[in-house]
This record gives sequence, C-alpha cells and structure tokens, in this order.
Amino acid sequence: MTMTTNPPSTVDSRDLTVTRTITIAAPIEKVWAAITKAEHIVGWLGQSAMLDDVAVGARGAFSFEGYGDIPVRIEELDPPRTIAYRWSNDDARGFHPDEVDDDHSTVFRFTLEPLAGGTQLTVVESGFGTTTDPTFNMESHRKGWDTELDELVDYLEGGS
Repeated sequence: MTMTTNPPSTVDSRDLTVTRTITIAAPIEKVWAAITKAEHIVGWLGQSAMLDDVAVGARGAFSFEGYGDIPVRIEELDPPRTIAYRWSNDDARGFHPDEVDDDHSTVFRFTLEPLAGGTQLTVVESGFGTTTDPTFNMESHRKGWDTELDELVDYLEGGS
C-alpha cells in the first residue's frame, strides 16, 4: 500500500509557531480517535500516552525517548474537529514533573476537515516565546512534527 506523501512543517519566526497540514486517507472519525485516545496516540506519538479523560482540563502525559514523561492538559475540544493540548516545554523540566507548567509550555492544536476520500489535519504549535531559545525549539518541534505526523499517516493508512 502506498502511503500519502505530505509537505513538511513550517516555522513562522514572527508569530513563533510551527505549522503542518497533511492529508490522511482515513475518515475523520478514525483520525479523531487517533489524536484523542491514548491507546491510539501511543501508536504514532512517542513511546507511551496517558489521558485521564477527553475533556477540557483533562490531564495526562506523553512519553518520548530521551525526554521522559511530558505532562499534557487538554485546553480546547470541539469533537470531531478540534483538540488543543498544552504541554510543558524543555524549560519546565524538573520543576513540575507531574503537571503542566503554564509559564513554560506550548500549545499544539489539531484541526480536522473532512475531504473526499480522507481527512485534512492541521497542527499549529504556539507559545515558543516561553522558551529560553525559541529558534532552536521551533526547529526541533518542526522536525518532530514531520516525523510524528508521518507516523500518524502510516498508522492510519497502514490498517490500524
């Protein structure tokens, strides 16, 4: 099976955001489940995922090799179109290991749109001004979104 090829993430140095829009050959309901349910998130994002609920204010953690557990909190929810997660950034490490540090965090917002034969997903990550090195962190997260969202396409189009 041929997987959908998508353009890379972009960095907006003025607005301090990272954005990527991809197309996935899967219905919006399947994509929604993959970005909101821990048992699916772990299939494409990091090494483990835990969420106590899918509701505004719900908390959890996503784990990445070399970074450990990153606390997350759901900030916005409009099923099955939009979910936004806030997660602690590198500057928060060691200060609040079990909760999101609002002063040292970024927000990534997924927006879904149904398409003929699939779904368009856009992620915009913002808040890099709260990091000690916004340029470095935006580039790091740009690369991360390229890798992770390609894995999401593989996960969904590969039969999961």
